[in-house]
Amino acid sequence: MRILFCGVGAIGSNAVLLCRNLAAELALVDFDRVESKNLLAQAYVKQSVGKNKAEALRLQLLNFHGLKAEAFGVRLTAENIAQLAASADLLVDAFDNQASRLLLQTFARAQGKALVHAGVAGDGTFGIVRWDERFVPDAEDVAGQATCEGGAHLPLIGQLSATLARAIQDFVRDGTKRDAMVSLTSVMAT
Repeated sequence: MRILFCGVGAIGSNAVLLCRNLAAELALVDFDRVESKNLLAQAYVKQSVGKNKAEALRLQLLNFHGLKAEAFGVRLTAENIAQLAASADLLVDAFDNQASRLLLQTFARAQGKALVHAGVAGDGTFGIVRWDERFVPDAEDVAGQATCEGGAHLPLIGQLSATLARAIQDFVRDGTKRDAMVSLTSVMAT
């Protein structure tokens, strides 16, 4: 099984680390670079600052855990999505914007690919893990709105990333597609 993680910021990078036990090929897509402000909520080390996020996470998986992964340090676009996602058995949406989510969703539906989405509400009060069959991407309150900076939502990011990782593990194990609503007080199947 090949799993393509699209967006390896706060939610995506932490979920990748929690999926390192899977008997699966992991591939990572993110165009962004690690900044020092990312170190608090994202699964990067100080030596990663300035590096592409996908490549930095690939190196960490290899150096810390002996796990090989493939990294694509590019923005996912209509022009490259087929090349990057065609060989994936499972697509994981950890993007932070509607346009990227819609692009991935359109491709997955056209190709019959399994796709799971995860995201945090702009105010940090809840997060969701939802399989594509029941997901409608909504717009950010403010374009480019950061919901995972500064550490205010670290506990929620941790719970959401773990819930996403569990959803991926269940799908890899037996094809189960379980949605969840995550808050600081509970994780509820939806």
